[in-house]
Amino acid sequence: MKKWTRRDFIKSGFLALLGTGAAVSLRRLGFGRESNEDLASSPGPDFVPSYLKLHKRGELKKRGEALWAMMSQCRLCPRECGTNRFENKGFCHSTDQLQIASYHPHFGEERPLVGRGGSGTIFLSNCSLRCVFCINWEISQGGEGGIVSLDDMAGMMLALQSRGCHNINIVTPTHYSPHILLALDKAAAKGLRIPLVWNTCGWEKVEVLRKLDGIVDIYLPDFKYADSRMAAKYSSDASFYPEVTKQALLEMHRQVGVAKPAKNGLMRRGLMLRHLVMPNNVSGTKEVLQWVAANLPKDTYINLMSQYTPIYKAHQYPDISRTITEREYSDAVRWAKEAGLTNVDYQWRSFAG
Repeated sequence: MKKWTRRDFIKSGFLALLGTGAAVSLRRLGFGRESNEDLASSPGPDFVPSYLKLHKRGELKKRGEALWAMMSQCRLCPRECGTNRFENKGFCHSTDQLQIASYHPHFGEERPLVGRGGSGTIFLSNCSLRCVFCINWEISQGGEGGIVSLDDMAGMMLALQSRGCHNINIVTPTHYSPHILLALDKAAAKGLRIPLVWNTCGWEKVEVLRKLDGIVDIYLPDFKYADSRMAAKYSSDASFYPEVTKQALLEMHRQVGVAKPAKNGLMRRGLMLRHLVMPNNVSGTKEVLQWVAANLPKDTYINLMSQYTPIYKAHQYPDISRTITEREYSDAVRWAKEAGLTNVDYQWRSFAG
């Protein structure tokens, strides 16, 4: 049986694509139904997501409003483009209007997030990193998606919970962080109680991450590059990606600690790190793993990904115009072991041809 990837879900009919400016019918998507199996795989009565405490104190809304104000001269992401997003588009191509491409139970994420009910994934449109090899480039850079309200987003969260998803997984959240917090506050008031996953490229400002302290249950960041030259070449001049991301990972770990699954195998809290092995060592895998081993606990969860596929503009760059070899991936696994990392999720998948 084919193992579905994130891209498969985005392109499948199972995905709920939003028409521009159109309201979304949750009933039309079949959400709102619960089965006994779904209920059996829920977080359980002993789990309380971090954000509920802040919601009850009014702090969740307060932090969302503080981030909202930052859009007037936008500095939500490390680019700090300074655009007034209430009037114009920032570097990320977003205004103050929330744009969402899709939402659905996702079964292609890490196993501790998927379980039986799937990860309740919400794909946000646009991105501030803008990688030339982005597998979701139609969404991150092509502008796919529709404008929705905060109430709509809250409804999506509740519908995914009702469908039996184990978490709310926000993909590419950085430039919409105020919208997410304000929608989360609305959803919490109506009964949302599953973990919040912050699924990010890793390129986050510590100042903004501190606003998320006590809100995010699971951080799911990438660590894309060890070399600033590679980051600049393949991610729109983001030469400071490595240093910014290192500081972000330290802050994420400070907030949520090492990711350890519950007895049922599901992750409820912690840092789950991703690293994509790229051809010709563009991502600096050995250096990334050595940094993690030296600066984070040796049992930090790392998904060492082998599925790099040359897509979007990748064929314009010879060094990344092919999939990785089995030797390149086996080297990555060896480097992880040599660094003393003990919680590495690795699986070789050949995407050649």
